[in-house]
Amino acid sequence: MLLLQFLIVLVAIIIGARLGGIGLGVMGGVGLAILVFIFGLEPTAPPVDVMLMIVAVISAASCMQAAGGLDYMVKLAEKVLRKNPSQVTILSPIVTYLFTFVAGTGHVAYSVLPVIAEVARDTKIRPERPLGIAVIASQQAITASPISAATVALLGLLSGVSLFDILKVTVPATLVGVLVAAFFSMRVGKELVDDPEYQRRVKEGLLNEEEVTTADVHNVKKARGAVIIFLLATFLIVLFGSIDSLRPTFIKDGQPVMMEMPYIIEILMLSAAALILLIMRIDGIKAVQGSVFPAGVQAVVAIFGIAWMGDTFIKGNLEQLTTSIESIVQSMPWLFGVALFAMSILLYSQAATVRAIVPLGLALGISPYLMIALFPAVNGYFFIPNYPTVVAAINFDRTGTTRIGKYVLNHSFMMPGMVATGVSILVGMLLIMLYF
Repeated sequence: MLLLQFLIVLVAIIIGARLGGIGLGVMGGVGLAILVFIFGLEPTAPPVDVMLMIVAVISAASCMQAAGGLDYMVKLAEKVLRKNPSQVTILSPIVTYLFTFVAGTGHVAYSVLPVIAEVARDTKIRPERPLGIAVIASQQAITASPISAATVALLGLLSGVSLFDILKVTVPATLVGVLVAAFFSMRVGKELVDDPEYQRRVKEGLLNEEEVTTADVHNVKKARGAVIIFLLATFLIVLFGSIDSLRPTFIKDGQPVMMEMPYIIEILMLSAAALILLIMRIDGIKAVQGSVFPAGVQAVVAIFGIAWMGDTFIKGNLEQLTTSIESIVQSMPWLFGVALFAMSILLYSQAATVRAIVPLGLALGISPYLMIALFPAVNGYFFIPNYPTVVAAINFDRTGTTRIGKYVLNHSFMMPGMVATGVSILVGMLLIMLYF
């Protein structure tokens, strides 16, 4: 029965991933229905706190985008890249990493990818090199951002662990992983002028020499102000998460109770969204029409269905699961990182992977601190090259060097992705030994 239930869960995930959009979440609902009504498992409580935190964050990020904040950040990034074109392979991942770190979503990298491709081509640097690692960096930063859905989900699951505990491991670990992968990327493939595909496109006149320009910022003052408000809210979240004594304390049943971080994140981000709308005079409807809001809502629906289904499956079969694999995981706990990586390939969401799999790891006795070190393993959805940012990078490279290989898995993102993920986990494990 355990294997049959697991098969149902796996089929729901695979079909949901193929449907795309909210398909992952709604198929989680179908899987949950089968587990409850056919197999008789008791449903757990849906992950309401995580979903509400994500809603609050995407509300603030969407308002910042509506005020032109993201376009303003892209303009700054474009200036940096065009002033230092020879260093594009190193600078590009730093730019996309910072974008994701600030906004909490990797989708903000779309705007800067065409600039990266053009700067590389004009400098006769193989565009595959900066584009491949830039996409990977935008994913790695999700596990370092204090306001990403994945970090919020992990924080909600790890008792006795502060936000600062997570960040002081994941930020340096992922940064080192990205930079190491960037140095490796500098040697990828032939030089651009020697690449057969590039030579063919030049010969046939297929390359458009028209300069790529990013969207203009109509009101720089508003855009800059929105970014400042958003960054201030993010800073306050890190501050409250790092220093417990700063959090409000209330008396409950005669005992002082400290305000939980989910509430702080929700309050600060909703307040930041409101301040952006009020001070910058932004129409609230415009905020939901950008690219950030739909992407965030998809994450919420995915976590709602998939995490609820996963929690129900794990809780309903916890005794059997712990009996069968507890000894293996406890003797080789790093193997749980492989499970996180494999599941992220199927789920296409770091946050959904965290909510679906981490509870099992904690139930098996894996240390919360080791779980932090393994956190970057949830960045495995580059493995199969069909994620939107991966596809976008391939399309933006007009030279044809960024591509999917003959055997599908030998694509432009495999090497930087594996190196960045592997190095991040290794550095994370060293850091938890040093810190904890």
